[in-house]
Amino acid sequence: MNEQVIEALKRSRYRVLTGREELEEVFRLRHDCYCAEQSISPNEQGIMTDPFDETDNCVHVAVDMDGKLMASVRLHLVSKLSPASPTLEVFPELQEYLDRGQTLLDPTRFVVDHSARKERLPLHFLTLRVPVMATIFYDVDIALAPVRPEHAAFYRRYLGHEAAIEPRKYPGLKKPIELLIAKREQREEVLARTPIFGPVDGIPGANIDFPVLPGIAVASSGGRPDAA
Repeated sequence: MNEQVIEALKRSRYRVLTGREELEEVFRLRHDCYCAEQSISPNEQGIMTDPFDETDNCVHVAVDMDGKLMASVRLHLVSKLSPASPTLEVFPELQEYLDRGQTLLDPTRFVVDHSARKERLPLHFLTLRVPVMATIFYDVDIALAPVRPEHAAFYRRYLGHEAAIEPRKYPGLKKPIELLIAKREQREEVLARTPIFGPVDGIPGANIDFPVLPGIAVASSGGRPDAA
């Protein structure tokens, strides 16, 4: 599998999105993917967005393959000083981690163009690299995985996540979402088992230029950020 992912990675690049036009392209991809999965009903605008897309602790990352947008994921770096998080709203029990001064990574709106399945492209692996590498860059304590129950086994197998809270109704979605979590201590084991999830040298565009988020997390001189 690693060889197949590496070959796909050579054709891909990651973009941190900030411009409105770039984001609208992602919002349209989201809409199409969620409609295809029957998780939402189509709307006239053909876009899927919410207020969490514009919070200061939000980072949007796209995955392009052969110059075309093929996948994206939204990240929220959550701390006591910046608690905006769609998953925290659904699972308020997570507040106890923030009260302890810990940081969370909340990845949501994970979408992959359906044409990737037809072509048997491992874009789900390439997209999962985004939250894994974000946990490394921001050195978060807890990585969240709010997922549909049928996807939970994948996260447990490849990312070492553990079941945390049973499925609940998620605002705006027709299907329930359960919560899995992974702690910092599990990171080395995951990367040892599947190195492709971590930084890759020698392949242009394979790594991600994550932004420093002032007032939320600041990268330290050792490449490990400190929560502000």
